[in-house]
Amino acid sequence: MAGKTSTEPRSYAHVRYGWDDGVCEGMDAAARLVYRSNLLGSDQRITNTGGGNTSSKIVERDPLTGEPVTVLWVKGSGGDLRTSTKSNFSSLNLDKVNDLKRVYGASAVRGVKSDAEDRMVGLYNHCTFNLNPRATSIDTPLHAFVPYKHVDHMHPNAVISIAASKRSKELTREVFGDEVVWTAWQRPGFELGLTLEEVCKGGGTKVRGAVMGQHGLINWADDDKACYELTLSLIEQAARFVESKEKGAKTFGGERYAPLEEPERNVVLREVLPWLRGQVSLGGKRMIATVHASDAVLRFVGSVDGPRLAELGTSCPDHFLRTKIKPMFVDWNPQAEGVEVLRSKLAGGLEQYRKDYAAYYERCKRVGGGAASPKMRDPNPTVVLIPGVGMLAFGKDKSESRVTAEFYACAVEVMRGAEAIDEYIALPQQEAFDIEYWLLEEAKLQRMPAEKEFARSVCVVIGAGAGIGRAVSHRLAKEGAHVVCADVNMEAAGATAKELTEAYGPGIGVAGTGISRCGPAVGVQVDITSRASVRSMFDEAVLAYGGIDHVVVTAGVYVPPDAKGNIPDEKWKLTFDVNVMGSYIVADEAAQVWRAQGLKGSLVLTTSVNAAVSKRGSLAYDTSKAAANHLTRELAIELAPLVRVNAVAPATVVEGSTMFPRERVIASLSKYSIAFGADETTESLRGKLARFYADRTLLKSPITPADQAEAACFLVSERSGKTTGQVISVDGGLAEAFLR
Repeated sequence: MAGKTSTEPRSYAHVRYGWDDGVCEGMDAAARLVYRSNLLGSDQRITNTGGGNTSSKIVERDPLTGEPVTVLWVKGSGGDLRTSTKSNFSSLNLDKVNDLKRVYGASAVRGVKSDAEDRMVGLYNHCTFNLNPRATSIDTPLHAFVPYKHVDHMHPNAVISIAASKRSKELTREVFGDEVVWTAWQRPGFELGLTLEEVCKGGGTKVRGAVMGQHGLINWADDDKACYELTLSLIEQAARFVESKEKGAKTFGGERYAPLEEPERNVVLREVLPWLRGQVSLGGKRMIATVHASDAVLRFVGSVDGPRLAELGTSCPDHFLRTKIKPMFVDWNPQAEGVEVLRSKLAGGLEQYRKDYAAYYERCKRVGGGAASPKMRDPNPTVVLIPGVGMLAFGKDKSESRVTAEFYACAVEVMRGAEAIDEYIALPQQEAFDIEYWLLEEAKLQRMPAEKEFARSVCVVIGAGAGIGRAVSHRLAKEGAHVVCADVNMEAAGATAKELTEAYGPGIGVAGTGISRCGPAVGVQVDITSRASVRSMFDEAVLAYGGIDHVVVTAGVYVPPDAKGNIPDEKWKLTFDVNVMGSYIVADEAAQVWRAQGLKGSLVLTTSVNAAVSKRGSLAYDTSKAAANHLTRELAIELAPLVRVNAVAPATVVEGSTMFPRERVIASLSKYSIAFGADETTESLRGKLARFYADRTLLKSPITPADQAEAACFLVSERSGKTTGQVISVDGGLAEAFLR
């Protein structure tokens, strides 16, 4: 049913009202569902990333019979309400879904847990309307069996605070009266859908929703706008109730440790985060970190009750699927104990956490038959809490670690609310285990596509603002790398990072502007002739992603001789400072991070075929590149066996190179007596010069930044895993550069 004429919305303090009749005017029912979903998902106080689902029951024409049929449109498996489109919604013939009740009743006794729940998920495919390929969510029955046209199921912190309280049932009635019914915890699925159907039948039209124990809120209406407004109103009602019980300075039992100031926190993080990343990655695959240090999180980790509550674990299933059964809490005094003490406590905490996780698995695992639990997964924590510092979250990529941090921050708010109004209780461990090791969840993991070549890797590309460095950045990101785009030109570095972020994922980070919120790429300014600047660059990489894996240096400088063929002493120094000393400084500073992590990495330098060819006109450049060739070999010895060191030696790359401004291109064209017009574009002039250089090679083809990027990525990758100390020429075949 279409929404009613817009009325002045009530006042909201804890949610954001966004419905606009003008925007959704003319939309069909499915489009209005998407609109409603996007509005709800855009406010994280309403539901977390990827969490919650919405539905509408819409009368459509069967594509074969032309007869009217009621279709359940419901958010499918995966996806996020904020960004969902119609393609993220499953469409099911509602009559067929209701027919599944008979199938379920014949294979399971109501109220008894059974693998019948899992079998039902496979049967949803037989209910698909109009061949919609979107996989159906396990929450589908929660929407299908509620006899109203529109249903919203959200995970608002305020309502979960009530749902996760010891007196949850009584509090639900106190806050919502007869309009909202409390239901005991049930795993999402068919049985819970049947329970909600009974709630609607038993409560009549006065019941407009349910608080699902430990889980969240579900509510319904026969008008989509009314359903949206009801969702907001119920959340607002719960949030105001929690707010009225707020304990102020006594929240979480009061402060035990004061938070460190941000500069002090960053010093601690730079010291321990690479090491910690190495520790949580040693069991298998590398992890990417997110630092979360909001006021709310800092208050929790520094509180009296923080350790007790953290040990209880989370409540909402959406939370602990990412945060695990519990976080690792480090009892560290930031005011009295140093970083070495923290590192020692982290080491001890990790050992104990792994033991606890293994014991939890052995205690709760299912054995025998087709319902046997999958083998134990990585026993390392995904959330680490440190007083004074905040939360460190880990995941397979930046998106996952950021969402993990977001989810535990939501759990903190749930605990805050529950402790304010009553007493927080977590989900029983067996129930939590049965969801974490749900066979359907395991099947979903097994269906995931293979990870890309540089997935889970952090790659620092120096010179990323243009030319070869920009091409390398794009090539690495295409294969799943997190890229720190570093350049002496901050604007250029940020531009490349923005390109990668728009292409490969959400979030954009620029150093000094909330870097912990960055996505797959971040822009950082660096001057490789300054050790302090290089150190700062790696510090930013550590704060953004937890550490580094690979470094590619493409920055270089060419200083042409003056009219008399001379290069001033200061230009000689600049040439060697950038082309030789700069690469050494980068390697030396990167080594500190690599050694702290204990994870294998690779370093790729950019030299030149000029290093092997003696010729006039580039004396300083050529000798610096010869030195860089030998620096590659020396560093391979110094950094072995942890880090491989190789180099790419390009021939002249004109396209996109900052070393070929228009003036130099014109000078070179004149030097080689190549005809050109003064009004020609710079790119046209560069093309002529590139063709001239190509004609001097065996392969007769211009050398491009993409050619160099391909070689650099090969040297970074495990495809060259047994290669170190080598210089690979990518020059189209210059016979005079062949090594003798």
